[in-house]
Amino acid sequence: GARETVPAPAARDPERPLTRVEARRQARLRRPSPATVASRAIGEVFITTGVLMLLFVTYQLWWTNVRAHAQAGSETHQLQDDWASGKRSPGVFEPGQGFAILHIPKLDVVAPIAEGVSNKKVLDKGMVGHYGEAPLKTAMPQDRTGNFGLAAHRNTHGEPFRYINRLRTGDAVVVETQDTYFVYKVTSMLPVTPPSNTGVLDPVPPGSGFTEPGRYITLTTCTPEFTSKYRLIVWGKMVQERPRSKGKPDALIE
Repeated sequence: GARETVPAPAARDPERPLTRVEARRQARLRRPSPATVASRAIGEVFITTGVLMLLFVTYQLWWTNVRAHAQAGSETHQLQDDWASGKRSPGVFEPGQGFAILHIPKLDVVAPIAEGVSNKKVLDKGMVGHYGEAPLKTAMPQDRTGNFGLAAHRNTHGEPFRYINRLRTGDAVVVETQDTYFVYKVTSMLPVTPPSNTGVLDPVPPGSGFTEPGRYITLTTCTPEFTSKYRLIVWGKMVQERPRSKGKPDALIE
């Protein structure tokens, strides 16, 4: 037999007001589903997290260096001014107090040296810290024998020791104090060692190549870059002690 033809629903007159049923139906159609709402919320969380991470990375890699360079530069100028005016006298220094300036000509490093290796008081300010407190107390440059132990950041906060892995035998490291320039020459390097190996700061450090007491310097920093898992060590031996009254040593003029 012939199939019945079902007439299509008549188009709604656009000028006719919606009934309550029609209004509810359209409101439900416009309302986003729970899955859509959840996906939007998760997306916003990811975007916010990404922005915060980007800001943190920018702070760590850029702003900490800007701030530390400013603080270290200010301390260097203050040291030089105080030396010129006679305000500072050689002697025992308080933790966090600057007392010398480190020059590494090959790396264009000029950074103040302060007593102690506290992150907050010294290292995070872009300064180089001297191991001057027990149990890691090391010598001072003017001591007749001993190992002058220094530490600094390799990344962020001024990163004065970032490229000490590029130092080679014979490169100069100069410590400038109120009265004297102490010139060291790099002799050896230990690329990787655990933080527990404090023997690198001994008066005669094992593995340094030194066999008897002398006037040595040890530079320590973290490795690999952007981690603190291991330590990188550079050793040097003093080759010249020059009074400031005689002018800069050749290592700072060449």
